[in-house]
Parts: sequence; C-alpha cells; structure tokens
Amino acid sequence: MQIIAMVTMLLDHIGLIWFPKDETWRIIGRLAMPLYAYALVIGYFRTKNLNQYLWRMTAIAALSQIPYSLAFGTWEINTVGTLLACLVSLKLLDQLRSSPALQVSLGAFLLLLLEVIPCSYGAYLLILVLIYRYVPKHGMAPAHLLLNIFYLFYMGWSIQMFSVVATLLLVYSPSMLQAADTIKIPRSLWRSFYPLHLAIIAALQYVILAGK
Repeated sequence: MQIIAMVTMLLDHIGLIWFPKDETWRIIGRLAMPLYAYALVIGYFRTKNLNQYLWRMTAIAALSQIPYSLAFGTWEINTVGTLLACLVSLKLLDQLRSSPALQVSLGAFLLLLLEVIPCSYGAYLLILVLIYRYVPKHGMAPAHLLLNIFYLFYMGWSIQMFSVVATLLLVYSPSMLQAADTIKIPRSLWRSFYPLHLAIIAALQYVILAGK
C-alpha cells in the first residue's frame, strides 16, 4: 500500500504542475490521499508511542511547508499538516469516549476549524479519516461516496469522485494492495518522501521558469 500511495501521489503532483490539462494524472492521483488517510488510522491504532507519532508528523509537516508552498504557489497548510490535525482529532475524540455529546460537539468544532483555516483538503480529509476510524468496513465505501457527492455540490470537486476507488480496494480487494507491499519501503523513505519529492518538484519548477 505504501508504494502505491507514494507513486500515485507523485503522479498526481506531476500532473498538477506540468500537465494540468491532462486529467489522467489527477485521476490516478486520487488513490493517494485515501491511502495515506487509511495508513494514518492504522498507525494510530498500532503505534506504541502516540506522542512520538505526533512529533514525527509535526516534523514532516514543518519540513514540507516551504517546498509545498513553492511547488504549488500557495501558503495553505500542506496535506501532512492536515493529517496531523486529523491525528490530534482522533486522540481528542477518543479521550471523550465516555461523553458522546461532547465528542459530537468537538468533532463539529474541529471540522469547522479545518474549513476556516486554509489547509489542503480541509474538513474533507478529517471526515474521511473519521469514516475509516468509526464506520464498519462494509459501510466505508458508501460513506466515502456520499462524502464525495456532497463535495461535488459543495466545492465542485468532480475529479475527487475517483478517490472512492481507493476505499473500494481497501475494503474489497486488500490483497491487491498488499501484493505491492512485497516491495519493502524503508521507513526513512516513507517518512521523508513527502517533503523530499516536493522539494525536488519546487527545484525543477525554479530551473524551468528560470530558463524561460
């Protein structure tokens, strides 16, 4: 799953920067974010040290921000930064397990916060993480589809409809994703890939623009 997430994210960003009129790159890239969101939830349950996990995500988000801004020409919080907010949200919501009313209130506040603060994917990403966290497996794909339909009308995100394919694979064909895991990815590469590939894209952008 890791190699698929990394490759599809790279293709998505290449398409966004250099081939904006060819939607094929972006369609393939729709697999990446749900896979990273699902990996975040799995990591949340499996980590032996949540605080260390939070600090590691904070470091990756911080290292990624300038390359992200240079590559895409925006100062919104990068996607890892949004995933970090999702991870903090999972921790806070689980601390309120004994009070469903407070959980719902906090969840609504966090969703609003991610809509107010400019960040990659905003509340959409948190909702998807919550789907992977709380919805039973057989309901994940329908819930993701409903989320996409809502954002189709709310934000006009038509291409995002293809992202439900990732959830379908996670639920109904996990063996296909697991087969890709035969390619062992070093932890250092998995953790550094986001800021590293953004830095390379930003540098290439600078060289290309400087040469014109």
